Amino acid sequence: MSGRPVKRSLTLKGHRTSVSLEDEFWFEFRRISEKKNMPINALAAEIDVERVEDIGLASAIRLYVLSVIKAERDAKA
Repeated sequence: MSGRPVKRSLTLKGHRTSVSLEDEFWFEFRRISEKKNMPINALAAEIDVERVEDIGLASAIRLYVLSVIKAERDAKA
């Protein structure tokens, strides 16, 4: 586990942007997008639209990933 965020590039609304995410969150984010059969940029755009204005995109992605992992865990219980 690296623990250090790494800058990653995304395209939202036709514009390049970057988010700093730890490897573990990026891996899970990619896994979720693949499971949903959705390009990672489309999933990021969906999260971007739904996020609260004062929360950064990287934090919104982390919270989204955490909520999906918790829902998957609860579904197994």
